[in-house]
Amino acid sequence: MTAYRYLQLDVFAHQPGTGNPLGVVFDADGLSTDRMQALAAWLNLSETVFFLRPTAAGADYHVRIFTPASELPFAGHPSVGAAWAAVTCGLVQPRDGALVQQCAAGLLPVQVTGPANAPTIRLASPAARPLPALPGDIPDALRAAAAEGQRAELWDNGPRWWLLPLRDAEAVRTLAPDMAALRDWSIATDALGIAVFALEADTGHDLVVRAFCPADAPNVPEDPVTGSANALIGAWLRQRNALPGENRTYVASQGREVGRDGRVQVTVDAQDTVWIGGQVQLVIDGNITW
Repeated sequence: MTAYRYLQLDVFAHQPGTGNPLGVVFDADGLSTDRMQALAAWLNLSETVFFLRPTAAGADYHVRIFTPASELPFAGHPSVGAAWAAVTCGLVQPRDGALVQQCAAGLLPVQVTGPANAPTIRLASPAARPLPALPGDIPDALRAAAAEGQRAELWDNGPRWWLLPLRDAEAVRTLAPDMAALRDWSIATDALGIAVFALEADTGHDLVVRAFCPADAPNVPEDPVTGSANALIGAWLRQRNALPGENRTYVASQGREVGRDGRVQVTVDAQDTVWIGGQVQLVIDGNITW
C-alpha cells in the first residue's frame, strides 16, 4: 500500500464547517480507476478529486473527479477546490492570475487572485446546454412547489441536472421531496438529480438553491453546495434575461438545510460564459494509505 498526501477542504465556505467538503488526493497516477472509485466511496464525501500529471497541451494540472458512486466529467466545487489546492500547495504558479485545469470535460480556464496562501478562485464552467427532454413523471412534491408557469428542464454542462424554479424562497427552504421517487426519476432520465431555486434578497446573497441527487449518492441525498448546478442556473437565468444582483454577478446561498451554509459567486461574462467562485477553507492536511 502507498501513502498519498491528502487534504480535506470546505469549498464555497466562509469558515470551516460550512460549504461543501472535498477530498483531495495528490500524486494519484499510480491509482487505477477502480481504486480511485473505491477510495471515493470509502471517504463518502460528495466528491473527491485525484491529481494526475497533465496529458493535454496547455494544462497546468489534471484532475479526475469522483462521487461515492461514479466519475464526473466536471463538478464545480471539486474544480474550485482543486485549483485552490494546486496553488496553495505549490503545484502550479499562475501566469498573470490564470491557470488551465484539465479534467474529463476538457480544458477549463481558472482565475486566481489574492495571496498564494489564501487565493480566491473563479472557474469557467463548461458550456451549458438545455436538452430536449420532457420531465416525465416528475415527483408530486416538486410539481406542487414549482413557480407558476414553470416546468423542470434538463440541462447539461458535464453533469446533467434537472432545473426547476420554485414559487418563492420559503418553498425552496422547506421542500421535503420524496427521495425514492426522485431517485427513480433521476435514473429514468439519466440525470444526476434536480436543483431547485428562487430569488431571496437577503444579507450576503441574491438566490437560494438546493440540489438533490439520491440516485448518485444515496448517503448524501442532498448535496451541500453544488458548483455545476449553480453554473447551470446562471445560464438558465441569463437565457431569460433574469440575472439578479449587479453587473451580471450574484451570490447563491446553498446548504443551510443540511447545516453547511455555503456561498457561491456566479458571474456571467460578456461572452455568456458562466464563472463560479468562492472561498475555500483547509480542514485536514495529512496522508492517506490506500
